[in-house]
Formats: sequence, structure tokens, C-alpha cells
Amino acid sequence: MNLYFIAILPPPELREKVRSLKCEMRDKYGASHALKAPAHLTLFMPFRREKKEEKLMAESLKGFSEKQSPFPIELNGFDHFSDRVIFIRIADHTPLIELRNALVPVVEKELSFSPAETGERFHPHLTIATRDLSPDAFSRAWPDFRERPFSDRFQASGISMLKHNGKYWDVFQSFPFNPNSI
Repeated sequence: MNLYFIAILPPPELREKVRSLKCEMRDKYGASHALKAPAHLTLFMPFRREKKEEKLMAESLKGFSEKQSPFPIELNGFDHFSDRVIFIRIADHTPLIELRNALVPVVEKELSFSPAETGERFHPHLTIATRDLSPDAFSRAWPDFRERPFSDRFQASGISMLKHNGKYWDVFQSFPFNPNSI
């Protein structure tokens, strides 16, 4: 069984900005786990499927994406979950929640996602430190990021499926939104 997740990827230049922040977290605070994936907004957490299901997953996500319109995403400052995750805050979650809510019945029906795989909690964010951020490192890092300005925006222009290669996450396939969709 392979490990996948579904996300929105910012454009390459913004992914590089976020990667720089992840490198700073690694270099200053010893938290490198977030570097295992490109900057992304997770729509569905990692799930396991057989390789033979990849074609069906791709067809399903392509069909869904072709009916979606691009939309803007604004990033504004930093926030955290407990003392283990520091992330870039999304100014308005509404379009991401609507997109995910529209995708839930598709993955449930067409890809047999279980309720555990679709999950109930959804808080869109761009992670810069996770898992290996120790409480001590958090107590040093958070004052540095709490007041630090960060502002950017990008157009969500599609969704991507990422696949774990045993060490880190690769972008497996991307599915563009339809700029002419209503």
C-alpha cells in the first residue's frame, strides 16, 4: 500500500519562500520534518491505497477539478497548534472549506474514503514546523514568529495528489481547475 494525500500547492515562487522558512526552522530550532513535503494546504490527510488504484484516483480528481474555478488565497501572519506546529495563517478559510466540502462526497463515493479518511476537523494552513519541533524549541521559536509579518497571496488553480516515496513527499499528479467554470 502506498501513502498519498490531497492538497493545494501554491505557485513555485511561494513554495520557495515557505521552504526558506522551513530551512530557518531546521537551522535555528532543529525542526526539519516539514521539509519532507513541499508547501501545501492539505485537503485530505495521508491515506493508503494500492498502486492499482492510482488511475481511478486521478480520473476522479481530474473530473472534480475540471468543474472548479480558481480562487484567491491570502496569507497573513503566523499561528500555531499547541507547542508542536507553527504555520502561516490563511486569512479566509471559507473558499477552502467550500472546496473541501464539495470534494468529500466525491472521494467517499468514487474512492471509498472512510469517515476516518475524510475527517471532521479542517483548518487550512501552511506548515513551517511540525512533529519534530520540541516544546523547548517552540518556546524559543514562537516569540520570533508571533509578531513577524508575513503577507502574500496566490490563486488556487488546482489540486494535487502527493505520494510518499519512503523518505519524503513527491507531487504525483496535479489537476487544474477550469478558469472558465461558473
